[in-house]
Amino acid sequence: MKGTSTMVMVVFGATGNIGRPVAAGLRAAGHEVRVTTRDPGSAAFPPGWHVVAADLLRPETLPAALEGADGVFVYAVEEGAREFARAAEKAGVRHVVLLSSEAVTHEGAEDSPIARQHRTVEVALEESTLDWTFLRPGLLATNTRWCWQRPIREADRVRLPYPGAHTAPVHEDDLAALAVTALTRPGHERRAYRVLGPESLTLAEQIQHVAEARGRAITVEHVTPDEARAELGAMMPEVAVEAMLAHWAAQDGRRAEISTVVEEVTGRPGRTFAEWAADHAADFL
Repeated sequence: MKGTSTMVMVVFGATGNIGRPVAAGLRAAGHEVRVTTRDPGSAAFPPGWHVVAADLLRPETLPAALEGADGVFVYAVEEGAREFARAAEKAGVRHVVLLSSEAVTHEGAEDSPIARQHRTVEVALEESTLDWTFLRPGLLATNTRWCWQRPIREADRVRLPYPGAHTAPVHEDDLAALAVTALTRPGHERRAYRVLGPESLTLAEQIQHVAEARGRAITVEHVTPDEARAELGAMMPEVAVEAMLAHWAAQDGRRAEISTVVEEVTGRPGRTFAEWAADHAADFL
């Protein structure tokens, strides 16, 4: 039973920003953890971690990784979602925690490639016999590295079309804590958690937190949306650029919605963006 004995957990995406702390959290809680990677020989994991070869796009690799597992943490891969659900059922997995996206809750989600991708995997799990928990985060704080890391490192500068746009970034460690709680404690089966950060901040305020964390000023320059589109396109996929610009435009001068779901589920308040900046200060040096 959850919370009373050692369980076998499988973590997909364990080299990622969220999967790695999920695996670490499950190990710290005393559970047996298998981390998956497409190429175990090339992945760098701490000594003692149980690494297995598996690929969500290759269903034939899943049975060995899932055999005897009680719980699984997985990210959304649209192709092969039903094959994954069937493999988990056949392996006797009891609970799957899916890293989904808040995009599935938006009006017009059926027209969003990001929402469709995540919802396809959600539906595959909903229609299975598995227990599941969906984590639906909004903006991830770590995504700021995509668009700000290089200009900050190279010129101590960020060019923004909407410096007054508010967002509520989510610390990746909070998502990991939610996943660990859902997998190890009862009461989270067949629940979907919309996860937003604990505070609304403008983009300019977030950059100021990064500046304070790294101990060096950062200049914010106001540019047009087209200029930002061209610059962001060199660092991010087009679909991500358009989604980000649309979100910033909608939130310009408008406070972002926040949530307390992290504290409600884990018992610990959600981490602030200032904490995230302090944790990642070296990324911007």
